[in-house]
Amino acid sequence: MSRFLRVMTLEEALGKLKKHWRPRLKVIDVPLDEAGGLALAEDVVSKLDVPPFDRASVDGYAVHASDTFGAGEDSPVRLECVGSLPAGAWPRVELRADECLEIATGAPLPRGADAVVMVEHVIVQKSTVNVYRAVAPGENVARRGSEVKRGATVLRAGQRLSSPSIGTLAAIGVKMVKVYKRPRVAVISSGAELRAPGSRLGRGQVYDVNGPAICRAVEECGGEAEYLGIARDQPSQIAGLVKKGLSSSDVVVISGGSSAGTGDIVPSVVDSLGRPGVIVHGLALKPGKPTFVAVIRDKPVFGLPGYPVSALIVFDQLVAPQLRQIAGLPSLGRKIVRARLSRKILSARGRMEFVPVELVRGSEGLRARPILKGSGAITALSEADGYIKVPLEEEIIEEGEMVKVVLFGGTENA
Repeated sequence: MSRFLRVMTLEEALGKLKKHWRPRLKVIDVPLDEAGGLALAEDVVSKLDVPPFDRASVDGYAVHASDTFGAGEDSPVRLECVGSLPAGAWPRVELRADECLEIATGAPLPRGADAVVMVEHVIVQKSTVNVYRAVAPGENVARRGSEVKRGATVLRAGQRLSSPSIGTLAAIGVKMVKVYKRPRVAVISSGAELRAPGSRLGRGQVYDVNGPAICRAVEECGGEAEYLGIARDQPSQIAGLVKKGLSSSDVVVISGGSSAGTGDIVPSVVDSLGRPGVIVHGLALKPGKPTFVAVIRDKPVFGLPGYPVSALIVFDQLVAPQLRQIAGLPSLGRKIVRARLSRKILSARGRMEFVPVELVRGSEGLRARPILKGSGAITALSEADGYIKVPLEEEIIEEGEMVKVVLFGGTENA
């Protein structure tokens, strides 16, 4: 047990992990309707123009624009209507001078027409259409290729497929798409006091916060969470669930039971499951010191602290970058704002500290109010707008000092 709790910086821990394990990306072909949220594995080049023909962008009448010149409220231009064209049909007529064709939004423009008069600007009398507003050539017409040109790159590799990008792929006729496979992550909670949300609590028992929260965090990183449940403080249960996770998933995340107390047996159990075993135990982070990292069967096992704030902050700093890399997603840059600290922060030298803060705008500008509820209070994060990173070498940040606040939920590279 002497190898455990030898504290190292986050950078040192990532370096050790890199020596024993590298994220591997897997490319798969999936139907377009199953690709939402996945990252593209290759650039997508359009094989056609969008739209594929000149088409009406409004309901109205296809015309020669020059036939409408001079039209006004008191002097309408009279045109002969030669038929109508719904969307999805192909025009069989060619417009001659002083003729028009009733046309629906999205329908192809007939030969000879170069504009569309909106239906609101005409009055129809049998086959005669009175036009009360002139149009210019190209007005109310979506030209062929005006949205996407054939041969154009419409989406880049690494882009996460959102509803607009799925729509873009549908517009160019893509049926199957090459994407990076979601990393499958086994999530385990550890602790004799834990019970599943919704069950009846006995004395000394609490609900499992980390399981559901970490599963959601996995999904936000492009992963697929497999929740394996709660392991009691028994080596056989812990080993059984970790083995199951190693068999079914790419990554295992277990929270709780990682500190140096007599009941915290998770690191030693995990270490016994294969080589190289536990390669990191103890991070110079606050919260998050009891964190451990193991590599078993060429798969990483991340052991997070049991306190929810500690677990989620360590997940964000240590686990999330690995999952995003496997999922083919870029690193998540977060927006940073500057604010004035509303109260003094005391920190322990030798550990980087993450302090959740609430941002309050006042007459003197933006102020950052530390939320000091402790790492066991999940509301410390739910109430926070972001966090302040206190470097290892600093012990005090004075009230009124300008600080950088890393915002939660931001996606901009700071």
